[in-house]
Amino acid sequence: MSEMRLIVAGAGGRMGRTLIHAIGATKGVRLTGAVEAVGSAVIGRDAGELAGLGRNGIQVVADAEPFLSGADGLLDFTIPAATVAFVEQTAKRGLVHIIGTTGLSDEEERVIAQACARAIIVKSGNMSMGVNLLAALVKRAARTLNQEFDIEILEMHHNKKVDAPSGTALMLGHAAAEGRGIDLHQRSVRGRDGHTGARCAGDIGFASLRGGSVVGDHRVIFAGSGERIELAHLAEDRMLFARGAIHAALWARGQKPGLYSMIDVLGLRDG
Repeated sequence: MSEMRLIVAGAGGRMGRTLIHAIGATKGVRLTGAVEAVGSAVIGRDAGELAGLGRNGIQVVADAEPFLSGADGLLDFTIPAATVAFVEQTAKRGLVHIIGTTGLSDEEERVIAQACARAIIVKSGNMSMGVNLLAALVKRAARTLNQEFDIEILEMHHNKKVDAPSGTALMLGHAAAEGRGIDLHQRSVRGRDGHTGARCAGDIGFASLRGGSVVGDHRVIFAGSGERIELAHLAEDRMLFARGAIHAALWARGQKPGLYSMIDVLGLRDG
């Protein structure tokens, strides 16, 4: 099969530059476009230079449209408004769309769900194999342990992250909720301050920390009477997310239109 031609959205950001670097180091894929928001300081720059690879001849542009006809997929770690705009473009052409964007509203999630009738979308709050294995373990633990074990999710990221809880923390929360057979939206506690009263049995709590250059730490705590079980993942390099996104794109290339997750890509779905 020929090389998969990929466009990177958000090419000037931390993840965008990492994705460009990862594409350059991965057999079977080729960078064919790099996109940034209108007004970005990197518009017109060489994408390879941005990623520390040296010139590759791919200039960063503000409009993906001219490049989509010559591409097989789009890697998108941007912001919700940009992702919604991109998903309409990829759906129009039936392309692979890898979405790592977090902080999406319910309405934006609905737009993405509608687009998957035409596009092949892999969407995940975290693209690493380790985190997705963690989510599978959390679901199993939540199913096995009864409500005498309280579930708390702690996450920490760098001081530039704008959404909380992180997409990964929410993904882990959904895994725990599925294991318990409950609705996370109805049973999640996103923060505690002041006189909150006793903890409600069955709730899933979240705590978000921000500081320094932390790539991503996630810990799921099952706290019982006299014992605690903790499952954790500590990310030390964004490259692991980039490699996961490329792996997802290559997997998605042969799939039917639909909305998939890294659980599907890695074969971790237990039905």
